[in-house]
Amino acid sequence: MTAAPEMTVIALGAHVLDTLVSPVEQIPQGQGGQVVHRIRVTAAGPAGGTALVLAKLGATTRSAGAIGTDPLGDQLLALLARDGVDTSLLLRRDDAQTSASVVPVRQDGSHPTFHVIGANGSYGPDDAPWEAIAAATHLHFGAPELMGGAAAAKILSFARDHGVTTSVDCIVPGEPGWLEWIADCLPYVDHLLPNDDQVLGWTGAGDLVAGCRALIAHGVKSVAVTAGAAGAIVVTADDEHSVPAFAADVVDTTGCGDSFSAGFLRGLSLGQDPAEAAVLGCATAAQVVAGLGTDHGDFDLAAVQAFAAGAPTLGKG
Repeated sequence: MTAAPEMTVIALGAHVLDTLVSPVEQIPQGQGGQVVHRIRVTAAGPAGGTALVLAKLGATTRSAGAIGTDPLGDQLLALLARDGVDTSLLLRRDDAQTSASVVPVRQDGSHPTFHVIGANGSYGPDDAPWEAIAAATHLHFGAPELMGGAAAAKILSFARDHGVTTSVDCIVPGEPGWLEWIADCLPYVDHLLPNDDQVLGWTGAGDLVAGCRALIAHGVKSVAVTAGAAGAIVVTADDEHSVPAFAADVVDTTGCGDSFSAGFLRGLSLGQDPAEAAVLGCATAAQVVAGLGTDHGDFDLAAVQAFAAGAPTLGKG
């Protein structure tokens, strides 16, 4: 069997330690308690979670960002390293805690989130690992909004100038002001990976394709937007495709976006076009959504490819 092409990724930006509690339908009143089935801790975030899943898919993956010198940071490093991520580019801050979330997961897999930005908010262009970026094949930037579009553009334009494929995923909600905040970096983004609420909210468009085209007008080469059980829509300057989701027993949706991003980027590294890569993204998300946390699932690239080839899909083909 021919080996998959080499993919070297710098996953730069937001790294988060998630504590997931399942199932939770309501918070007890006062000092009340509630027995739950599971509590798990996982590496997460649009950089950290994507790095973890990319490593599972056979990419050489290096995390770059900022975490605290606290026990949360120690645990985050250990969880990333366990799944094969090189954490040597993560900077440790004495004056900020590691970014963390507590996520009560409902029976249907949906969830609110309690989040601390922490050290993620301290990372900027002066911290970027320029030599490592130049040597990579891909730069995946998670949450550029934490440093602003102009600052993020310095990193993304450097990557583009060195022939590195760039991608971006944000964590902010779908509110119009956020598009203006990140707009300066969009001309340097090859692949933007938002969710449906972000596309519609940022652009004010009436449908996802129109919203994606509005983002392409800002300079992005392609937009691959996730839409939950509806799958994904991929829009480029010349084309648009709807990619259905794969059938899965949904346990937890916290890692869906990051796992889709990982599968999509891995597909691109294999020479697939964006629509084909989105199929691999949806197939990867189906592995992760079936359990609790972004690190759920004992799979590799071959297993996900086999699943994608044989599994039924949901929604329109």
